[in-house]
Amino acid sequence: MNFVRRLLMGALAMAPAIAAAQGPKLSVPYTLDTLPNGLTVIVHEDHAVPIVTVNTWFHVGSGDEKPGRTGFAHLFEHLMFMGSQHVEYPMFDRLLEAAGANNNASTNNDVTDYYESGPSAALPLMLWLDADRMGWLTPTMDKPKVDLQRDVVKNERRQSVENRPYGLVEDHLPQLAYPAGHPYSWSVIGSMADLSAASVEDVKDFFHRYYAPNNATLVVAGDVKNADVRALVKKYFTEIPRGPAITRPSPAPFAIHDTAVTLQDRVQLPQLQLTWHTVKEWAPDDAALDIAASILAGSRTSRLTQALIYNNPIATTVRARQGSMRLDGDFSVIATARRGLGLDTLRRVVDAEMKRLANEGPSARELQQAKNSTEAQFLRRIETVRGTADQLNRYFYITGRPDSFQADLDRYRAVTAADVQRVLKQYLQTNRVMISVVPMGKPELAAKKGVAQ
Repeated sequence: MNFVRRLLMGALAMAPAIAAAQGPKLSVPYTLDTLPNGLTVIVHEDHAVPIVTVNTWFHVGSGDEKPGRTGFAHLFEHLMFMGSQHVEYPMFDRLLEAAGANNNASTNNDVTDYYESGPSAALPLMLWLDADRMGWLTPTMDKPKVDLQRDVVKNERRQSVENRPYGLVEDHLPQLAYPAGHPYSWSVIGSMADLSAASVEDVKDFFHRYYAPNNATLVVAGDVKNADVRALVKKYFTEIPRGPAITRPSPAPFAIHDTAVTLQDRVQLPQLQLTWHTVKEWAPDDAALDIAASILAGSRTSRLTQALIYNNPIATTVRARQGSMRLDGDFSVIATARRGLGLDTLRRVVDAEMKRLANEGPSARELQQAKNSTEAQFLRRIETVRGTADQLNRYFYITGRPDSFQADLDRYRAVTAADVQRVLKQYLQTNRVMISVVPMGKPELAAKKGVAQ
């Protein structure tokens, strides 16, 4: 049981989950250093189990791309495993596997993150591998490698967007929910045309601009000593040159138009997605919107789950989420109708339940259940060294404070019933994007345009 989990279990044993004022404050010790080349290094020692995680965030995602060159961030996630100057492909994976370690990566609108996790004795290997591809990837980058991973990403797009039921929404929603030119107005995976247009020089330019140490944060967490980590990082990363300064423009405020779109897809059941423009991650209303999503569709007893699936079974699934990101955010409700039912039937029930919650507010029991569920999810995210490393990186990226664990919990614990009512009225009773995905040849099953009255 690692440090964070021990501390959290003690806190939960001593006080009710939502009584923020009681019990010990959650604090995750760390050290933070910055190399002369701009690389930020965060170290968290946890000696409970002899494992270590190296978690590297490059502060570049699909939101840093330009129209006509979308999909670069995700394409680069794949290219980072294709070998570097001193580690030929496929030795990156083979060396880690031989040491008993594993690795992976992911890309979103804001960042691309990479991790290795395994025995603490493998730390020098992990850092050396990461340093080699951060500093010496482009000398081995050529057209065959780019073409190979371009085809892999295109196939991934076919699997996750074009040939996945309801996957077309991923292509259409960004451009409907955000104005043209906004960093979130295209999908993370990019378009087929843009992927085809990517040249080797484009890829190298993207790497030199964004995959530089001054645009990255390296977190090492686990059974390590801070002095040892600092010595290894200095040994392997110091020679990597700083990259150019990156200026990211701030998108102008905007309001979405009330929009209804019908997509015909190879699906058996129609699906409705309603999306509203909300707030970015850690904005004052972000936590209240998360709690509202849980009250609406976070459990078997939630408002929409009961109304659509159990009390009057007209849907097979329903979920709600607050999608908060670094620059902006959106809130969605997604419901799949039962066979033979049109989506306007679902829309009317969703509108009625959301209006009722906005007018009456949640009960004390609903609010507490939503807070408990949110706290449980929080605990699950950080019960491992790898999860703790990822959160340290996320907190530093969003707030500038790696140890924001207690502050994160506190903002959810502070949400009141009045807050839930307010955010429902302020954000979720306004213009929205409504997407109806219906079986081929059945456009009559689509929901009718309109904002809840």
